[in-house]
Amino acid sequence: MTGVGPTSQKPQSPDETAPAAPSPAVQRAARMNAANMVRSLLPLVLICLVIVWWTSFRQGPDVQPVRTIDPTSTVDLAAARASYAIVVPQGLGDGYRPTSARTDAGKAASAGDPVTLEIGYVTPSDEFAGFVVSDDPRADPLATVLDGAEERGTVDAGGQTWTRSTTRKGETVLSREDGGVTVAVSGSASEKELETVAAAVAPYAT
Repeated sequence: MTGVGPTSQKPQSPDETAPAAPSPAVQRAARMNAANMVRSLLPLVLICLVIVWWTSFRQGPDVQPVRTIDPTSTVDLAAARASYAIVVPQGLGDGYRPTSARTDAGKAASAGDPVTLEIGYVTPSDEFAGFVVSDDPRADPLATVLDGAEERGTVDAGGQTWTRSTTRKGETVLSREDGGVTVAVSGSASEKELETVAAAVAPYAT
């Protein structure tokens, strides 16, 4: 006869069979995954971007002010090397600010070599007006504005007759030629401002 004797195993209590509940700290760590962090930071990032954009928008004109230059030394060099009488705009109001000046006079190795002078201005309307004088009709600064330009009549400025043309860029160029020397005024400025620059062109006295 087979009897059932006591076993060595003890019945498990409910507390021993149920899995242990995660602690609050573990639950918080589980919630702090990458996706949740991105979602949490996104509004802050957007706010920062809006602030940066607004600051740049408000301060844009102050961050990039017009940087004026004194073209005197460049004009003096051109006047010393050129075989013709250099002319430049003179007596322009404060609203016409020179921002660039270039000449190839330094390459003039001997008397009679062509000399080109360029001066760029920012006008009162914050547009550009470029002045060029050269005894080289194929000089790049002249070719840039005159090649392909369509003549649109003439205009009197400073007691001189200038040819008014429209460049391939759609900008106005005022030009005149005298004794093999070509003078041109062009740019994005209005015709009135370009005429003001042209009217101010006069012989340069060193």
